[in-house]
Amino acid sequence: MYLAANGRPDAPPRTPGVRRRVPAAVLALGTVSLVTDVSSEMVTAVLPLYLVLGLGLSPLQFGFLDGMLGGATALVRLLGGRLADRGGRHKRVAGAGYLLSALSRLGLLLAGGATAGIAAALAADRLGKGIRTAPRDAMISLSGPPESLGRSFGVHRAMDTTGALLGPLVAFAVLWATADAYDAVFVVSFCTGLLGVLLLAVYVPAAPRAGTPAAARRPAPTRTALRDPAFRRILYAAALLGATTIGDAFLYLLLLRGLDLSPALFTLLPLGAAAVYLLLAVPVGRIADRTGRPAAFLLGHLALLGAYGLLLAPVSLPTVVGVLALLGIFYAATDGVLMALAAPVLPAHGRAGGLAVLQTGQALARLLGAAGFGAAWTFWGQRPALWAAALALAGALAAARRILPARTTAPARTTAPARVPVPPVEPS
Repeated sequence: MYLAANGRPDAPPRTPGVRRRVPAAVLALGTVSLVTDVSSEMVTAVLPLYLVLGLGLSPLQFGFLDGMLGGATALVRLLGGRLADRGGRHKRVAGAGYLLSALSRLGLLLAGGATAGIAAALAADRLGKGIRTAPRDAMISLSGPPESLGRSFGVHRAMDTTGALLGPLVAFAVLWATADAYDAVFVVSFCTGLLGVLLLAVYVPAAPRAGTPAAARRPAPTRTALRDPAFRRILYAAALLGATTIGDAFLYLLLLRGLDLSPALFTLLPLGAAAVYLLLAVPVGRIADRTGRPAAFLLGHLALLGAYGLLLAPVSLPTVVGVLALLGIFYAATDGVLMALAAPVLPAHGRAGGLAVLQTGQALARLLGAAGFGAAWTFWGQRPALWAAALALAGALAAARRILPARTTAPARTTAPARVPVPPVEPS
């Protein structure tokens, strides 16, 4: 009778409605990301054509510009996370990042053919993305109970990926309707980006403040997150696995070379992986909540190792399907799951800064991994480089399994939950 009234003394507290609904803030942030990704992917889809074919930049110039801006984005995340944690200004900082990215489309329109103006507009877009990522993920993690974070991040990533799939379609529809007028794409992208900012301002609630006002105002420097042993283990494992990730572009190039396909099909390959990611993001997030996020994170990298193995065999059409499916599984089991894994071990007042450290460390590790694979391909050849990458990933998986904490939980309650008094049973 006591257990029926109070439950098991060692059972975690149950949150009503966890399985029935996703927090409204998560759905609102997902809608903002969907609209914003339509805007950004419109530009991303036509940018190589605009810069290389329209303005005459060489592929080397474009690659250098894109790589330099990508590295800067990873470092700016630290600034965005730190600013958001000061006074709990997650929504303001995220909104500034979304607005900066939207204004960058107007910058592309005003730059004309000036290389400096185009570089400045692209830098503004990447800076905006770097600033908003950690505060946005912190708001997601603070919007619902810790036990359902995998599902919340899965829903958000699914909506985000929907926008990424729609963006190129909208861009090519605009180009078709306007006879290849790139300026029209930039105008539509700018208007769509402003719509995302408006949705954020109107429908996304501010993140709940953590503890007392003094705690919410206290800055959370990078070293605060690094002091937590569980967070350090997650960071080390993510960086180790990221350093053995060779990059999507190399996988797509290996597929194209293996089948000797037209380069025009290169732009279609990411759509296959994104579609699988879209379908699996929510169910994989729910499975991770139930069975353990460390295991799901490792299984995602095991799927990536399977993609490497398929590419080591003779490439055929089933190989293409298998690699794209495994790549989609990899992202579904790692992207949002990693954030859900790390968020509960971070204090609420330092959540954005801690997630920014994790995202930056993983991004820089992946940059090194891609550069290392490119160098190995250049000096050793395609097949030996892929074998080296597969062996390195297998070793990293074995090490990460020992590094990752068995499970992560929210900080313990400071007071014991109240017990429901049970009257004594009178003898009959």
